[in-house]
Amino acid sequence: MKRSVALRLSAVAGVAGVAGAIAFGLPQHDASAATSPATGFASANGGTTGGAGGATVRATTGTEIHAALCGRAATDTPITIEVQGTINHGNTAKVSGDSCNTAAGLIELKGISNVTIVGVGSGAVFDQLGIHIRDSSNIIIQNVTVKNVKKSGSPTSNGGDAIGMESTVRNVWVDHVTLEASGGESEGFDGLFDMKDDVQYVTLSYSVLRNSGRGGLVGSSETDTGNSFITYHHNKYENIDSRTPLLRGGVAHIYNNHYLNLNESGINSRAGAKAKVDNNYFEDSKDVLGTFYTDAAGFWQVSGNVLDNVTWSAPGTDNKPAGPNLTSTTTVSVPYSFALDNASCVPSIVSQTAGANKGLKVSTGTCSATAAPTAAPTAAPTTAPTASPTVAPSQPTGANLSIGAGADGSSKAGGTSYGNVKDGKTSTFWSPNGATGEVSIKWSSATTVAKVNVIAAAGASTGSYQILNGTTGAILKTGTGAGVITFPATSLTKLTLKVTSSSSTPKIAELETYAS
Repeated sequence: MKRSVALRLSAVAGVAGVAGAIAFGLPQHDASAATSPATGFASANGGTTGGAGGATVRATTGTEIHAALCGRAATDTPITIEVQGTINHGNTAKVSGDSCNTAAGLIELKGISNVTIVGVGSGAVFDQLGIHIRDSSNIIIQNVTVKNVKKSGSPTSNGGDAIGMESTVRNVWVDHVTLEASGGESEGFDGLFDMKDDVQYVTLSYSVLRNSGRGGLVGSSETDTGNSFITYHHNKYENIDSRTPLLRGGVAHIYNNHYLNLNESGINSRAGAKAKVDNNYFEDSKDVLGTFYTDAAGFWQVSGNVLDNVTWSAPGTDNKPAGPNLTSTTTVSVPYSFALDNASCVPSIVSQTAGANKGLKVSTGTCSATAAPTAAPTAAPTTAPTASPTVAPSQPTGANLSIGAGADGSSKAGGTSYGNVKDGKTSTFWSPNGATGEVSIKWSSATTVAKVNVIAAAGASTGSYQILNGTTGAILKTGTGAGVITFPATSLTKLTLKVTSSSSTPKIAELETYAS
């Protein structure tokens, strides 16, 4: 089996100074964010729109990216950040604000929503600097290169992951990116595209992942099986040792990808995972599909795949390759429509479309490529845009559904109670045992809620929050501060207020819930 690129290349760190202010300019028309909708599972669960409808700013340093996030009115204020140039440790500092929670040495998308990061102009390269998504939703990352992120050696960033997601992440679309390393774990690198601890509704499309020991995982251990609904399509995995991807539980749809030089194993379905594997092209590779390195079996549904010089190891207790004769072991359905290119043309169509700086070209589904529709250029603002006036949410009407309901949570400070948020008294309150925590209202039967009123105790703040469907974990709303919060009417048996960050200990006097 040939090995097209050596896995021990030297990493080169870029050097740049920290710029002083965000630059606002005219988008480059041939590289701006696509207006076409997200594909795959990122199109489900309400869809993924990123910063659509919000302000557009230009950033040339990591500090400016963080400043753009921190300069928003709230953690869920939509924003598109156009990135140009090299982002590295030298120009990425922590920025503080009510609408962000950033850190130096990586791009931190934490406790936020409704954000697009897109490379423009001559390109955007995150050099030895990873992108970390945590406790966030509705994120788009498009047309960027992330390379040589390390978890050991110097400098380190993001645990060694090029793009990593963890802890209640929903609806992320990563599109037309190039993710690459210069070796495996022994050289200090980890995964290129990792998800763990409750990540759902993600699509990786038209991207290149190469020269790494690990392509990416879904689930950090055999017990971390709550991650699910991931789509991988029209990507190129080249010179990867394993994990293309590694699936622990959940459902994944993997179609029209080109796999070249997988050195040890490829799609590794484990711990009950179900993979729908359609019309992929596997070339010069080993053990491209199966359950590997564990006796906790996973499953797959296969159709239309091409095996070109693929070799297989012998089955064993911890090694169950799907080949040489690929046969389905489960059935998998997906909630979205998609067009399949014939597997025979996948190497050609992926070569034309996948990766950063390809003009956001996409497949027509008939073995040809076309440019993705892009937003029309708009006049460049000469000063920083100001927040549009907002209309205060209408006050709730009807009965407070929290009265008479149950309550629970994740932690509580001494002298406080979960039940204090539903007793109709502002003189009592719940406070977590720290700066973050959860408190929930729960009902014995399905109840429709469209509005909540968060009332802080006198003189206290609430910090940044997420309103969750407490049963499914779906994020209904994110924001900062107390007051009336509206979202699409949802039938549920448990509603959770999750305080994701706070400068002081939050104190919630009442969590009122209303049908309208």
